[in-house]
Amino acid sequence: MLLSVGLLSAGGTTAALAEPFEGSQGGALVDEVVFTRVQDAGQIPRLIDGGSHHLFAHGSTSVALLRQLRDSPRAGYDLSWGTATDLRLNTAGPILSDGRLDPVHAPEIREALNWLIDRHHIADELYGGLAVPRLLPIGNAFPDYARLAPVVRELEQYYRYDPARARAAIETGMRRLGAERRGATWYHAGEPVRIIAIIRTETERRRLGDYVADRLAAEGFVVERIYRNVAESSRIWLGTDPLDGAWNLFLGAWMATRIVRDQADNLSFYYTRRGRPDSWWQAFDPDPEFDALAARLENRDYADWEERQRLMARGLAMALKESTNVWTVGQLNVWPRAANVALAVDLAGGVAGSALWPYTLRFTDRPGGRVVVGSPSLLTAPWNPVAGSQWIYDQMITRALNDPLLLPDPYTGLFWPQRIATAEVTVEQGAPVVRNHDWLALDFAERIPVADDAWIDWDAKAERFITVAERYPDGLQARSRVRITFEADFWQRRWHDGSPLSPADLLLPMILTFDRGDEASPLLDPAHRPALDAFRHHFRGWRIVSEQPLVVEVYSDQIHPDAETMVAARAPSLLPWHLIALAIEAEREGSLAFSSNKADRIGAEWLSLASGPSLPVLRRQLVRAQAEGIVPYPRALAPRLASDEVATRYDALDRWQRERGHFYVGNGPFMLHRVHPVEGSVVLRRNPAHPDPAQRWLRFTAPAIPEPLLQGPLLVERGEAATFTLSVTHDGTPYPHSAIERIDWLLFDSHYRLVAHGSAVPQTDGQWRIDLAAEQLAALGTGANTLEVAVTSHAVALPAFAAHHFATVLE
Repeated sequence: MLLSVGLLSAGGTTAALAEPFEGSQGGALVDEVVFTRVQDAGQIPRLIDGGSHHLFAHGSTSVALLRQLRDSPRAGYDLSWGTATDLRLNTAGPILSDGRLDPVHAPEIREALNWLIDRHHIADELYGGLAVPRLLPIGNAFPDYARLAPVVRELEQYYRYDPARARAAIETGMRRLGAERRGATWYHAGEPVRIIAIIRTETERRRLGDYVADRLAAEGFVVERIYRNVAESSRIWLGTDPLDGAWNLFLGAWMATRIVRDQADNLSFYYTRRGRPDSWWQAFDPDPEFDALAARLENRDYADWEERQRLMARGLAMALKESTNVWTVGQLNVWPRAANVALAVDLAGGVAGSALWPYTLRFTDRPGGRVVVGSPSLLTAPWNPVAGSQWIYDQMITRALNDPLLLPDPYTGLFWPQRIATAEVTVEQGAPVVRNHDWLALDFAERIPVADDAWIDWDAKAERFITVAERYPDGLQARSRVRITFEADFWQRRWHDGSPLSPADLLLPMILTFDRGDEASPLLDPAHRPALDAFRHHFRGWRIVSEQPLVVEVYSDQIHPDAETMVAARAPSLLPWHLIALAIEAEREGSLAFSSNKADRIGAEWLSLASGPSLPVLRRQLVRAQAEGIVPYPRALAPRLASDEVATRYDALDRWQRERGHFYVGNGPFMLHRVHPVEGSVVLRRNPAHPDPAQRWLRFTAPAIPEPLLQGPLLVERGEAATFTLSVTHDGTPYPHSAIERIDWLLFDSHYRLVAHGSAVPQTDGQWRIDLAAEQLAALGTGANTLEVAVTSHAVALPAFAAHHFATVLE
């Protein structure tokens, strides 16, 4: 199935801002945003028509809902392509702690699921056509899918729906595990082999879960179906030890919150322990060769683009052998909203994943106002900025509370500066890196020596940074250097509690990166070690070149194809040191922990700054910090603090918490005003001190997605050449050649084997030609064939596909 982006268009995405709002305030464009829990998507049209709700953080694949929104004069909608559903498999075992066999511990059984499920049936029947089959850990709608199209199509053909092949692979794996089949059922140690499937209760997910459970039952497994909503299912698959066997299979989904132009990280994230510190990831035991290859891609350890593509091709094939995630479909998500509401919607992340929603959300017919947002889940997991919730519904809210240094373009995925003025990127000669925007500079050098005074490690016992000169007295080289110059008035920015930013806020995140993986530290979290090891593999040092203006220099052996992404990857994080100090003290005493994994391991609460049992612990720590003047890592941070900073910060945090009842302090365009876990609502209010002009990010209106139409002969006689024409338009207007990055074509025979591929030839604007030689057509043999094109634009990173079917016949 091909993704036809021209079939649907979002309603009202180009609505203008009401004129009276221009220049009237800074930061956010509305006064208040209230998030409420709305789990039944069927209520959405009624809530919009009734005026109680204006926006929904729920990307739906319901055709019925789409029709209702399209037909309602009071409703609008936006579209995104960045969500994929998957089967998440518990790889622990093979014998679980209750003595039960975990069949999906076996890689060959996990691989067999790729043949067992019919992805075309899932996309067409279960999702009503608002989805496309997805096999791989790279998104169908992202540039790598088009760049690797020949490899992708071969793997899709090899793993096409084949239940007989799945059954044979399952039998091999089960017998290797010591199981036997008695009649229609598999047994192990005298007991039927049971698979516990956690199935989400949303309509499409429930249908998908039942479909997969039925397929597994037909293969001889006893399938126990447990139906849970998003929060309940999270507590099982993410919150329990995999060895406890509370689940074997979870029907989940992943959303890319932005267009990811380089998905080389995905193999490490989805298939190795470097992905996350949570227990599910830490149970992975990947093939060592695959693990090393994934690490190379994560670190961008390749000499040129061709080597990168070879590593990606090999890695994708090996990932399907691992299949800790079995991908099912990529969704076309519909995001409902009121017709008089507009915002910048990310082509991948939609509404919930948009980095720009807090800066662009507005009513089109009036300034200011109160927007009510319906979300399927609220406070799904604890909020903390170190190792807190990764749920999209939580992150949508916390994204509004923080002000990043760079923000991604919702249509291309390239980054734009938010709190930095300029950046200079230097990479080794010949590295496959390009610059796309002129806000930064890119140059190449034969050698990039690391500055002697750059910090490269942390001494947990002495509580100080270790310099490059100490660790490498003979000097150290790096593949890249990124120098970031911040805004001139950066230090005038304030946290929501009124505290001015300070250099300690800049240093603390880097200290925690090292300290939480150090055996000598009381904050040691073993689940953090894989990520730290991966970071150390490419990290070559960082230093503060100047404090006024703030200039930071970071050295690394990791590169990215886009220089803008390199700046975003190297940009330092900020944390309010006085707030994190309370959490550090609580973890040291064993009452709270930053990560879920450590919380489970030591029997503590997973830290939440917003709600729950963490709050009285943090209040107790705040009283102590005020009395004792606690500074975390005082040898490193105390010299960076102003004379009265400790007392004034803790006093400001005290006032903030007493007024609002929580400890979440950010610096974004909205502030967290109230949290009501029982009632199911979260209230944000506009940050009046935010420095940005209100209309700064309103240049993002509607994406110019290419709409290709491929035409040519229906019959071609063997021995003849053939010419095919491709028209590329947007809203009926020819797409200019200057806006096209590349157009690749792929030629498949009647068995869908790739026979040839190449690039289309430009003609006039919007018109391209593909010439197939007689020799290429002769290689097809006789029968029905397919010519596909993949169109990639500079204006949007979403590739567009088109196909033409024709037959080759004898003369």
